Amino acid sequence: MSWECAVVGGGAAGLSAALVLGRARRRTIVVDGQDQSNRASPGIGGLLGFDQRPPDELYATGRRELSKYPSVEYRRGVVRSGRRVDSGFELECDGGAKIQAKRVLLATGMSYCPPQLPGVAELWGTSVFQCPFCHGWEMRDKKLAALAAGEQGMHTALMLRGWTDDVVLLTDGRSELKPDDERVLRDAGVTLDDRRVVELIGADGCLKEIAFADGSTLARDGLLVEAPVRQRTPLAEQLGAACTPGPLGTEPLNIDEIYRTSTGGVFAAGDACTEQPHLAGAIASGAQAAMIIVQSLLADEFGLPYPPV
Repeated sequence: MSWECAVVGGGAAGLSAALVLGRARRRTIVVDGQDQSNRASPGIGGLLGFDQRPPDELYATGRRELSKYPSVEYRRGVVRSGRRVDSGFELECDGGAKIQAKRVLLATGMSYCPPQLPGVAELWGTSVFQCPFCHGWEMRDKKLAALAAGEQGMHTALMLRGWTDDVVLLTDGRSELKPDDERVLRDAGVTLDDRRVVELIGADGCLKEIAFADGSTLARDGLLVEAPVRQRTPLAEQLGAACTPGPLGTEPLNIDEIYRTSTGGVFAAGDACTEQPHLAGAIASGAQAAMIIVQSLLADEFGLPYPPV
């Protein structure tokens, strides 16, 4: 069977896009590896209708909604490779299954790359986090620290002051702050600590202490870290879709204002094409990309203007 659109990724952007395509009665297949980054967190922060509810609940709800639309097929699996063919694109999944589609929507998300410190992996998504808007409420009024250097560290530490009065900025021996910056931090009640961090110590999934190279420790309940995002899969590169490294160490896919990548017929939405991943934004971009994909298919069928006016 040849599909009109193959959606690669069953997270917020992919499910949102598939819902719009299904309601437009377009033959759509969703291939989902179920490896969404936010599944490490016990709850979603700040998404209307799903605030503080588990990420898996959101995705399960989305899959149930898709099941109402006969033109949409949901398939658990991973797309291993892709190439252009005469009919559009051919994707090969794990196990060797092949998918033919006229359009491809990359909703593959990103992989977060937090610091490679002992203890981070066990605490990631709970008391060690990257986004204060996602986790700040749960960390309110607790003893927090930010692990970052330079202007980024200053900005991050001051952001955390919105949730607690007890903030320490850890520069890990890389302080690049100017005297005026240090004064701003002191005036805001932020403590500056230049010691090298070597380990995070936790119990029952909660951060307890931060250990330093000099053998000392600092009691903390939560730690905000820098965690650049990277493309989770080489599929975009195989399809010829270009990425551009961003100033924050990210590598989002290049898209234009209507979600087209540099490869004709390949679109992208969600975290895979932004430097600042956000769940609500991923849902919105998935829906918008799907509407553009429908317009592109109409252009093929009936010669309607594309891009749409």
